Amino acid sequence: MVSSPTDVVEAAFRYYRSQDREAALALYADDFTFTSPQDDRIDRAAFFERCFPTADRMSEQQLLHVTPAGEGLVFVQYEYELTTGGRYRNVEAITVRDGLIQEVRVFFGGKV
Repeated sequence: MVSSPTDVVEAAFRYYRSQDREAALALYADDFTFTSPQDDRIDRAAFFERCFPTADRMSEQQLLHVTPAGEGLVFVQYEYELTTGGRYRNVEAITVRDGLIQEVRVFFGGKV
């Protein structure tokens, strides 16, 4: 059973990489929002339609740091390689409440 905020976040990344949509859906709150430089507070349905299916763009993704940062807040730094070439790093600030992901804010880090 997934319990701590870091466990929830790590499971979400595993489900994203394996494209296990049904398992992932169970981790996201109904009022979930997602913000990135390309998305401004999109809702759960838009996230699963536009963002979740993008895992196939990566040949590799490695979580470098999964760090609890307070009341349900988890910072994640990860590195990934695109199938078209190039390695990149991003940071996400993820809020987990009652075992569900409430909000994700992505900060693009650029090429490594």
